[in-house]
Amino acid sequence: MIVVRVVQTGDVDALVALAQETGPGLTTFKPDRDALAARIERTRRTLSGEAPAAEAGYFFVMEDTATGDVAGVCGIETAVGLTQPFYNYRVSTVVHASQDLGIWTRMRALNISHDLTGYAEVCSLFLSPRYRTGGMGGLLSRSRFMFIAQFRELFPERICAELRGHFDAEGTSPFWRAVGSHFYQIDFNAADYLSAHGRKSFLAELMPRYPVYVELLPDEAQACVGLTHADTVPARRMLEGEGLRYENHVDIFDAGPVLECHIADLRTVRESVLVPVRIGTPQVAEGDERVRSLVSNTSLGDFRVGFAPGVVQDGVFTLGAQEAAALNVKEGEQVRVLAASHAAR
Repeated sequence: MIVVRVVQTGDVDALVALAQETGPGLTTFKPDRDALAARIERTRRTLSGEAPAAEAGYFFVMEDTATGDVAGVCGIETAVGLTQPFYNYRVSTVVHASQDLGIWTRMRALNISHDLTGYAEVCSLFLSPRYRTGGMGGLLSRSRFMFIAQFRELFPERICAELRGHFDAEGTSPFWRAVGSHFYQIDFNAADYLSAHGRKSFLAELMPRYPVYVELLPDEAQACVGLTHADTVPARRMLEGEGLRYENHVDIFDAGPVLECHIADLRTVRESVLVPVRIGTPQVAEGDERVRSLVSNTSLGDFRVGFAPGVVQDGVFTLGAQEAAALNVKEGEQVRVLAASHAAR
């Protein structure tokens, strides 16, 4: 069974190998053993209640329980920007008008913003190309929202997701070339590395002091504002299906879009249910063998979620013995279930 579970100390080697498969722009998942070990330790401290609010965050891995292969990762930051500033550009509209000439123009301007300070953030989503089939991307992405739904009291009112911006055929960001490179005087990967490791003081020291007029940038850079990386388009669709929306905030490095919403409006939070589990033959109607639901246990420290055949019937969800073992649940315990029609979206 493929499950998404809380990261463990022994996962570090597999995570380093998996991070080698990523490209530029995924700031929060780099092939850096020390950084990944620190991320695992931070998750442990968060789960044990030792981490302060500004440090709290969760990290999850997707595992094939049959082989032990780690196929993907995803994360949740509990509240961004409380110690290190959480910078974005806010895309606003500026109008210039002359009554005498009967002329008016409307332009986009990028203003440095801290609007999302204190939001939860879903981040670090990466799935190996080897597993990009059979709805595995949806499982990985939605696993975070199942966790939030189960432990709603651990999170604030609003949530956001920064998506990778557009990169050209050479693997570089046209927006970075047009804006960031002139102010920071280092290449994209160096800036990305420093930011990923919490060394963000250079941003405040070197970033533009005044709004950046989008229409003054080269055409290819203008087109990048709010544009999603080709590899991230499926993730964006899943997030939008969950209820997040682009509200005119973009990343300061590559101008990728930031999606956001109230946590109470997340589809999984609204529509998943808690029911007792029965161990036995899954309740699937004849001819509907492919019907499956998203099912998680309710354990904070050993949270696990995966697809399982069947739907809730008579207030109970029936799990096969193999699925129950993979999710670490026993007869009569509660599970959280997202109905099949919703889990597949």
